[in-house]
Amino acid sequence: MTAFIPDSTLTCPVCGHSKREIMPVDACQWFYECEQCHTVLQPKPGDCCVYCSYGTVPCPPIQEHEESGGCCK
Repeated sequence: MTAFIPDSTLTCPVCGHSKREIMPVDACQWFYECEQCHTVLQPKPGDCCVYCSYGTVPCPPIQEHEESGGCCK
């Protein structure tokens, strides 16, 4: 079992801007607005949140349920 990681660096697929963010621990984040180009990011098909799609670390629910494959869908 690995240690919980509370933050992730999101990278905008449109402009490449990256920003480190603290992830919500009890829910998935479905939308995130890039502060540079203002594109609103949404999860890619099959992902539960923007952190799983565009972050360096999967969201807390995925980290917590990694073995069972569960998430907040």
